[in-house]
Amino acid sequence: MAQRAFPNPYADYNKSLAEGYFDPAGRLTPEFSQRLNNKIRELLQQMERGLKSADHRDGTAYTGWTGIAVLYLHLYDVFGDPAYLQMAHGYVKQSLNCLSKRSITFLCGDAGPLAVAAVVYHKMSNEKQADDCITRLIHLNKVDPHAPNEMLYGRMGYIYALLFVNRNFGVEKIPQRHIQQVCETVLTSGENLARKRNFTAKTPLMYEWYQEYYVGAAHGLAGIYYFLMQVFKEEQYLNDAYQCADVIWQHGLLKKGYGLCHGTAGNAYAFLALYNLTQDAKYLYRACKEWLEQSISWLTS
Repeated sequence: MAQRAFPNPYADYNKSLAEGYFDPAGRLTPEFSQRLNNKIRELLQQMERGLKSADHRDGTAYTGWTGIAVLYLHLYDVFGDPAYLQMAHGYVKQSLNCLSKRSITFLCGDAGPLAVAAVVYHKMSNEKQADDCITRLIHLNKVDPHAPNEMLYGRMGYIYALLFVNRNFGVEKIPQRHIQQVCETVLTSGENLARKRNFTAKTPLMYEWYQEYYVGAAHGLAGIYYFLMQVFKEEQYLNDAYQCADVIWQHGLLKKGYGLCHGTAGNAYAFLALYNLTQDAKYLYRACKEWLEQSISWLTS
C-alpha cells in the first residue's frame, strides 16, 4: 500500500473537527462551500485549457465530450446556473457528431451521448429533440445482437443509459418493458453459460469477456449483479461497506492524483455513498478531507 498511497495525516471524525465543514444537519458551512466553489472554478479552467488539445473524434462519456457534458449537467443541477446547461449543450452536440453506430453502452458507446443529450434537451425545454434522442436510444438495442453483457462495453452499460434517462426525467420515458427485455437477455445469457461451464453450484450466472471469466465491476459479475439487483437493508453488506470505508480512509490518498477513475476523488465518492445511505456525519467528514485537502495539495505543489 505504501507504494500506491500517501500516509493519511488527517485526524478522523469528531464533532468539533467537523464543525469547520458542515453543521449538524449536514449543510456545508459558507466558508467551506466557498473553498469548494473556488476549487471547482479553478479545476474547470484547467480542464478547459486541456480540452484544446483533446481528441475531437472522441464523443464517449468515458474519455470524451459526453463526459464533459455530464460534468456541466451535474453542475447545473447543483448550482442552477444556466451557463452550465449551455456548456453541457455545446459538448453534447459535439458528441452526437461522433456516434460510432456500433457500441450500445453508456460509457464507451452511443447510448451515453444519446441519453445525456436527451436529458440536456429536456432541461432546455426542447422536448422534440429530447424525444428524438430517446427514440434513437431505444432502437440501439437492435444495433448489436451479439453485444457482451458487461458494464463498460455491453448490455449493462445500455441498461444504465436507460435508467439514467428515466431518473433524470422523473417519469418512465423508457418503457419498463424495454428495460425488462434487456435484463432478461442478460439473465438468460448468464444462466446458459453457467450451465454450459458447470458453474451453477457456485453461481447461477456467469459471463465471459474475451473468452475469460470475469467477476469484477467493469467486465464481470460484480457490475452485472449491481445493476440487476440493488441490495440495501442487508446488515451483512452494510457492515462490509463500513470495513471497506475504514480501509479507504487509511490508504485512500492515492499517489496517482485526485481524479475520479484512478484517484482520490473516486475514494471520496465511496464516503459520499455511505453518507447518503446512513446519514452518519463521519463519512461526510471523511469525504471532505479525502478529496478537497489532497486536491489542494496536488494543485499547489
